[in-house]
Amino acid sequence: MEFPKELKYTKSHEWVKFSDDTTAQVGITDYAQQELGGIVFVNLPEEGDELTAGTSFAEVESVKAVSDIYAPVSGTVSQINEELLDSPEMINEGAYEAWFVTVSDISDREEMLSAEEYAAFVEEEKAKEE
Repeated sequence: MEFPKELKYTKSHEWVKFSDDTTAQVGITDYAQQELGGIVFVNLPEEGDELTAGTSFAEVESVKAVSDIYAPVSGTVSQINEELLDSPEMINEGAYEAWFVTVSDISDREEMLSAEEYAAFVEEEKAKEE
């Protein structure tokens, strides 16, 4: 499993790539996609929708379950990754290339972890499962 250092991470397993202080792309981590298994469907918000940090903004359906995806930031959806709607398996193939949305006008953010902090958090999660 990889955790690119240029990204920020949440404890609900989303990644955030900031292009500046008020704009970022959001997706789910490699760990999250592995835990979900084969992803077969993605439900994304509409462009122009407002996101609130800590609330669900999308759903991912895998062969195992339907899971909510939580917004790590508050702001406006300025772009959705329409490719995911037709090819949700892209998330399994490359979790860090398969972004869900671009959020602009970011006004608030969840607590975020560095790559090192997230890697330690994932190890704790795995230890609890055993």
